Amino acid sequence: MRLIWLSDVDASMTELVGGKGAGLGEMIKAGERVPDGFCLTVEPYRAGEVPERELLDAYERLGGGRVAVRSSATAEDLPEASFAGQQDTYLNVAGGGELVDAVRRCWGSLFTERAVAYRAAAGIEDAAMAVVVQRMIDPVAAGVLFTANPVTGCRTEMVVDAAPGLGTAVVEGTVVPDHYVLDRWAPPAPGQGGCLDAERLDLLRAAGARLQEHFGSPQDVEWAFDAEGTLWLLQSRPVTTLFPLPPETGDTRLYLEVGHVQGMLRPCTPMGVSLIKAGAALWFEAAGARIDRRNPMPRMVPIGGRLFFDVTDFLRSRHTRDRLGTSLEIYGPRVQEAVRLMLDDPRFAPRPGLPFKVGTALKATARLLPVALAGIVSSLADPARARARAHRGVAEIRRLSTPPNTLATSAERLRWVIEDSHKGIMSLDMHGILGPLTAGMLAATVPSALLKGVATSEELDTVLGGMPHNVTTEMDLKLWGLAVRAREHRDLFLGTPPQELAARFRAGELPDIGLEGFLDRYGMRAAAEIDVGVPHWDEDPSPLFATIANYLRVEDPGQAPDARFAAAAARAERMIATLARRARRRRPVRGRLAVFLMRRSRELAGLREIAKFAWLPAIQASRRQLLLVGADLAARGRLERAGDIMFLDLGEAHAAVHDGADQRATAAARRAEYERELRRPVVPGALLSDGTDVETLAPAPPARDGVLAGMAGAAGRATGRARVIRDPLGAHIEPGEILVAPTTDPGWTPLFMTAAGLVTETGSPVAHGPTVAREYGIPAVICVRDATRTISTGQLITVDGTTGTVLVEPDDGPAEK
Repeated sequence: MRLIWLSDVDASMTELVGGKGAGLGEMIKAGERVPDGFCLTVEPYRAGEVPERELLDAYERLGGGRVAVRSSATAEDLPEASFAGQQDTYLNVAGGGELVDAVRRCWGSLFTERAVAYRAAAGIEDAAMAVVVQRMIDPVAAGVLFTANPVTGCRTEMVVDAAPGLGTAVVEGTVVPDHYVLDRWAPPAPGQGGCLDAERLDLLRAAGARLQEHFGSPQDVEWAFDAEGTLWLLQSRPVTTLFPLPPETGDTRLYLEVGHVQGMLRPCTPMGVSLIKAGAALWFEAAGARIDRRNPMPRMVPIGGRLFFDVTDFLRSRHTRDRLGTSLEIYGPRVQEAVRLMLDDPRFAPRPGLPFKVGTALKATARLLPVALAGIVSSLADPARARARAHRGVAEIRRLSTPPNTLATSAERLRWVIEDSHKGIMSLDMHGILGPLTAGMLAATVPSALLKGVATSEELDTVLGGMPHNVTTEMDLKLWGLAVRAREHRDLFLGTPPQELAARFRAGELPDIGLEGFLDRYGMRAAAEIDVGVPHWDEDPSPLFATIANYLRVEDPGQAPDARFAAAAARAERMIATLARRARRRRPVRGRLAVFLMRRSRELAGLREIAKFAWLPAIQASRRQLLLVGADLAARGRLERAGDIMFLDLGEAHAAVHDGADQRATAAARRAEYERELRRPVVPGALLSDGTDVETLAPAPPARDGVLAGMAGAAGRATGRARVIRDPLGAHIEPGEILVAPTTDPGWTPLFMTAAGLVTETGSPVAHGPTVAREYGIPAVICVRDATRTISTGQLITVDGTTGTVLVEPDDGPAEK
């Protein structure tokens, strides 16, 4: 079919008429007023020849005269990608010759640089072009309607941008439009001014509500009013940028994203969320809490694949609300400010009562406190013995996380994952790990209070540099050792893509640099490593080969990671001696206590990474068993492929194994959603149940020319060329460059060892990234909103980890190291 009238089109025809054509046909079928027209389908485009006679006959049937000729690509107006403005539209086209020429130009616009780049970013490999031809409307006012607020994400607001005349000026951004924000449920108030009165705004509000209901999601609508006041709808497509809504509860609630505290902004697979909750249930039971095993963490809510914590009850409680802002320092200033805004919101007015059951809290405290105090005191008294105890605990947990050799069926494997895989890690004190870990964190943080007015934050950060006994730092230094061994094969490791090196390693075709032994100990690590659904380094070592290549580019011996780490450790020891003299002179008692704790921090604070490290073998073992279950389910036709099991939760996997449930459709839909979310550039730190990103409501900080404000992560100052990296897989960073990333977790830290500084969009001072940055002695600024979009690779920037600012330097020469 080469040509079809819009009145005969519906949503099932996207592959024939493109996204715009399908949307127009659906609006007509829904009874909306749409300019009459037809669609030249993708068939002539694929054949490469305009069917001029058929096209001109349809043009005459339409009445001739002026028409709009509009691109309608098959990869356009999709739920995951709008392609707004990526292909061309031609207005006021008159006559057969102009029409044929406009069609050809629409076809050509599929391959403009901007359209090709957009498809690549959206992960769309193939597209074809249909062309819509419609009667021209002569509008007195036109513009765009969003049925949800595209800036804040609020689903109870609609936004209208309007201008006199054609709406192209609005969508192209060439005019300052009249801007209206409408309540989704109430008629607009009169007297708002601009080119639209209250009656026309209400017509738009009603049309938007109908379209959202019809299409089942918020819509981006182009519209026009003609001289008679008739509303014409010119296009409706999904709003693709909105963050997903939290589950419906019938109440207004506030959620805080927790992943960035662990350096993880990418979505977590459904199996990853399910296993985290199942493991947490074991720990809560060990602590004496009564829980619902079906949902042991009801306040931990997955939204868009990210884990959010529901703080509503804490915000509404008279006993906790005033302390909430201070307690959220680890979230950074933007989230703190967002929560403080909500304190004044009447929807979160204070109520009597506590947000938890007092009896349960007292029971848990009675079990935990004696164990915790004993562990902290004994660790501070004898840190060497405490470290030995912690490492014995890691070994014991690893032993307990090893599945028995007797597992033979999918039912047995799944039962082990659900019931036994996390028993070792989720003991009350994690086999002696938590005491030394907590003692180390206290020893690292308490001196700042004891030495207030005596030592600066930069000096105290220096004390934490080159911290020994950190399993992540030790891992990175061992990886540096592999790079040293790889020097004699430098050309091979620098000149071969990481993926190819990984394939040759698995085939046994690479020189032995010690990687096998490295993977035996660290193969369970990766970026986003707490997600059982993510391949770890033992499955895909290509990130390690990319890092080895980065290390091989280090030519200055003083910039070698081991030398930098040793230098940071030496600076720390000198700083402790300096502060000891100063503190004892000015505050004899508190000063001595602070010095004692600083010295203990050098022996214990490095253990802060050990709890997560101890957890990883359980995740690794569970992943291996789940993939075997997935392979069995795929063989039985209940999944398409083994890895699809990661897009089920444990209950759904159980239903597939025991009840024969066909989970192929569920897994496919979840995988598609997960892959869309992987491309999401921004994740709200604070989210309301109506979809509002609360940070967008907070006033912007005062702007300073060329200065990006964030939060101090690791003290120090460095100037260098920026290297913007959104995923560490295969990442390349030159020695001395400044890493700019959305966030970082231990899977990113090998990149730190050649970086001059770190900038992240999210994070917490106690998260992995800033902590390891302090230990390497590199400055870090965190919580710099939109850093990966504001800063470009190659720009000269100065990172000031003391003030929490990033200066984009005037680029008039080479970077100064």
